[in-house]
Amino acid sequence: MSLVRNVFVQTFFTLGSRVLGFARDLALNARFGGQGPLMDCWATAQMLPNLFRRLFAEGAFAQAFVPVFASSRATDGPAEADKIASQAMAFIITVVALVCIGFEVAMPLLMPALLSAYIDDPDTLAIATLMAQLTMPYLVCMTLASLLSGVLNTMGRFALTAGAPILLNICTLVPLLLIPDRDTAALAAASAVTVSGVLQCILLWWGARKLGVDLRIGFPVVSKGVQRMLAIAVPGAIAGGALQVNTLVTQMLSGSDEGARSVLYNSDRLYQLPLGLIGVAVGLALVPRLTRHFTDNDQAGADRTMDDGIGLSMAFTLPAAIALLVMPFFIIDATVTRGAFTSVDAQRTAEVLRQFAWGVPAFVLLKVFTPPFFARQKTKVPMQYSLISVVVTIAIGSTLWFWLPTVGVDGAIGLGIATSTSAWINVFMLAGTLARDGAYKMGSRVWSRLLRLGLATALMGAFAGVCAWQYPLLSRVFLHKEIAVLVVIVVGVAIYAAAALAFRAVSLSEIKGSLRREKGAAGVALPGGGEG
Repeated sequence: MSLVRNVFVQTFFTLGSRVLGFARDLALNARFGGQGPLMDCWATAQMLPNLFRRLFAEGAFAQAFVPVFASSRATDGPAEADKIASQAMAFIITVVALVCIGFEVAMPLLMPALLSAYIDDPDTLAIATLMAQLTMPYLVCMTLASLLSGVLNTMGRFALTAGAPILLNICTLVPLLLIPDRDTAALAAASAVTVSGVLQCILLWWGARKLGVDLRIGFPVVSKGVQRMLAIAVPGAIAGGALQVNTLVTQMLSGSDEGARSVLYNSDRLYQLPLGLIGVAVGLALVPRLTRHFTDNDQAGADRTMDDGIGLSMAFTLPAAIALLVMPFFIIDATVTRGAFTSVDAQRTAEVLRQFAWGVPAFVLLKVFTPPFFARQKTKVPMQYSLISVVVTIAIGSTLWFWLPTVGVDGAIGLGIATSTSAWINVFMLAGTLARDGAYKMGSRVWSRLLRLGLATALMGAFAGVCAWQYPLLSRVFLHKEIAVLVVIVVGVAIYAAAALAFRAVSLSEIKGSLRREKGAAGVALPGGGEG
């Protein structure tokens, strides 16, 4: 399929997952309070599972695994590739299972450090510890799911990998809606996270088996093939997961302030939306295509694919970023404020979200600039850059976290600034290295498109800014704030689309052409026909 078709398949199912995730977050905030102790417990219990879900299931590990698995199938044959994948699966699952057991045992000792704001509240620490222990097996599930996703993506199948996370949101939403007692509902929701992981693995395993891939989980064997795969995939996962590691760092820093972790959790859910819908989808679709181009020494094809990836991702990301930048309170108060989540909670969350917003284009570009390294199986350089970005996040984040409160500013704002700054630094390092290596350099074609997209985004941003200023009036005019924000979004999208066409940032012929199926596109047909 064409790049755009692959991206839309991924985005369609991811959107369904995000809609259900939004419904789950509404239930969480309404039941547990926007910045209450139980919401802090939930956010803490989700730190490691969310890290592994994004690091593994949402593309970082899968992106690194795809070129290795594809290369093995091409050179050694499907049977040998399946054998190596099975061996790698057994080894990685064993390692992660041991790590998981270690966390389970150590969690009562770790929780006072992770959630130090409640050091004098043993009841809160106890429920946070139990919730974290209930969610921890999800790490193992995501490890298996990541490998299965890599197999499916290699075979040109994106629907199951994008749709599997829907199970997470359904499983966790059910106890929040059906169980009246808050503490019981919290523990049941935490348990549901692990249950959803098991269901995702079953679904993806079925998909791989249907494609004829013979995977088996046996005794871990570190063969030469496994060593080669791990040598590329593990650094690649670290490189592709720089943002997720930085998010974990900011969550760790926020543990000393009551309510800060909940604020970061809610901000994270919103600014990660364009990343999950666009960045991950584009990144996953780019890797197999770039792998083919580099294998065939088709530099022109690789450049064209990268140009399309950047243009496509920014076409959707820039308007989302500007909306989060100029009208964060409007969005949060209109959609999330209800029950125990107040407008005061919305205001604090909005100020933090604004600092993440200007980093959103960088978060997405990271998913675009790392695939060329993965496709060429050169993952150590982006891994080094990701580690540099973590150091930057720690340095800037910890400095602002402790200094800003001394001048009367929320320290959580500093964590947003640190995350966005480190992401842009990482993007510049990756782009510069690709240009120096001759692997890819942004040309006049893509720069021209970005300029025109920027003009269209500016027009939409001006409209959004006026609407944010007149939020109280719009809420009265449209009777409900929920209707007001929906109208603003629809009109804003229409303004952006019209401006993008007027400035020729996109054209109708390009849209039609990009949706056509490519001749000779990668992807193995499922038995019975059809594309995933």
